[in-house]
Amino acid sequence: MDTKTAIIALMSVWGVGTCATLPANAQEKAEPTEDAVEDTAPQNPLLNRVWVRADADPGLPGPMQIFLEDGTLVTDSCWETYRLSKWQQVSDSAISWDEDGMTINADIATLSDTELVLNLKLGSDVQEQRFVPANVPYLCPDMVK
Repeated sequence: MDTKTAIIALMSVWGVGTCATLPANAQEKAEPTEDAVEDTAPQNPLLNRVWVRADADPGLPGPMQIFLEDGTLVTDSCWETYRLSKWQQVSDSAISWDEDGMTINADIATLSDTELVLNLKLGSDVQEQRFVPANVPYLCPDMVK
């Protein structure tokens, strides 16, 4: 077989292979699956976004929390090493997470696409923390040494 015949044979095999994977034009519309119904459910604005403290100390910039859907809480800042913790949503208005072997309970005072306000229950004290979604790109400022 000469080179030209081999190339034509190879191209025809590729053409047949490509056509074999194309879907038929006439198909019945499938019923939505359970997964598709879950995808259309309202999303929890708390999850899978970077929340940056809006009321942070200017000398210690960038404290942030990321509540991942799999139950992992990522806590980070420009001046501390990141921390991975387990967290859970206790109710529509309360969450908790483990921090150094201690459970931190927090009430969700406000939760929207643009704001998160948590009231942390720290012993007999309640500390309010305000967060906003991080702007992307975000770069920590140089820290004074």
